[in-house]
Amino acid sequence: MRIAAVQMISGPAVGPNLATAARLIAHAAEQGAELVALPEYFPLIGASDAERLAARETEDEGPIQHFLAETARQHKLWLVGGSIPLQANDPAKLRNSCLVFGPDGQRVVRYDKIHLFGFHKDDESYDESLTIEAGAQPVAFDAPCGRVGLGICYDLRFPELFRALGEMNLLVLPAAFTETTGRAHWEILLRARAIENQCYVLAAAQGGRHPNGRMTHGNSMLISPWGEVLARMDKGEGVVHGELESERLVDARSSLPALRHRKL
Repeated sequence: MRIAAVQMISGPAVGPNLATAARLIAHAAEQGAELVALPEYFPLIGASDAERLAARETEDEGPIQHFLAETARQHKLWLVGGSIPLQANDPAKLRNSCLVFGPDGQRVVRYDKIHLFGFHKDDESYDESLTIEAGAQPVAFDAPCGRVGLGICYDLRFPELFRALGEMNLLVLPAAFTETTGRAHWEILLRARAIENQCYVLAAAQGGRHPNGRMTHGNSMLISPWGEVLARMDKGEGVVHGELESERLVDARSSLPALRHRKL
């Protein structure tokens, strides 16, 4: 199965970001991709807290969700919709949600980001818990390539989340890692998740200088079950793609059957 990760440098306006996503998804489809992943917050980055809250959609309603459904149907592919802002139980917050649509345009699953990013060093500071309501349920779905697990950005640092999903063939991780943390930890964490779960990892990232000045790390990549980086894009807009080969999965799990050796 051919799979692809879209890398973007999203701005604060939804319309232009959807247009960019449409163009890059179409390019991935032209390259034969059957599953495409978008990055975290692909519809908007750099908006104020008030603007992000205003962009929240009700589940199953709104232009962003309509775009995802129609684009999946148009190209007849599995579309992992990065993450979008959805309404939360707390009216002052939002859910950072990843929605997956099948080739028929129907929504398959919803995953709400569980682990909320907090970082404070020198002049750089983030606290997602101020405006985001955390999810609670790990989510995976079945596709033609087998079991697919989901995580969003900071979730990458918590291996127990992915263990809870059981055996997977593919882990898809939309992200908007900061340049500071990404430069230090992004690749090594992605490769570790691939190795310990003996699965492919497809990471779709924000990558570059955003209109508000924020710098995201990029380096969208596809990683094999042996931990090899098969494809990568450093910074800028574009598409990373490659093949998910069942033979690689079988070889990794038969030569080093770590999943069968687990005790806990």
